[in-house]
Amino acid sequence: MNLIPYHTMRNIDNLRREIDRIYRLPFSFFEEEFSPNLTLPFMDIYETDEQIIVSCDLPGLQRKEDVSIDIENNVLTISGTLNREQHVIQEDRMHKKERYTGQFRRSVTLPARVSSENVRAIYKNGVLNIFLPKESSPGKKSVEIKFEH
Repeated sequence: MNLIPYHTMRNIDNLRREIDRIYRLPFSFFEEEFSPNLTLPFMDIYETDEQIIVSCDLPGLQRKEDVSIDIENNVLTISGTLNREQHVIQEDRMHKKERYTGQFRRSVTLPARVSSENVRAIYKNGVLNIFLPKESSPGKKSVEIKFEH
């Protein structure tokens, strides 16, 4: 006789919690298998009554030409290249290499319709902040980035 009644969704809920726990592990745990694939910049997306704000971690950008922002059909795409100053290091003397260099690209569907006009983007201290005013008409727009050092 079972003392705990069987509930079909209990196993699914346990699976969801386990998947959430795995995703909270530090990336160094998966470093050997997955580090070449971790090229997506991390971002936060939130909204106010007037706009959607995207904050994207992109440490190491040197010039505004290294990143581009495109908006089309309510999809925001951030792409570019991270070029870091690198000293010539012999491979057998490299103990750990975690900093990514190379091309990146991230596309996300925005939570509300945005205007392609009056979009602002500011890059400061390794964070790219994009301010997208809400609107109901779709369009495509490349965004100029203001670099501050």
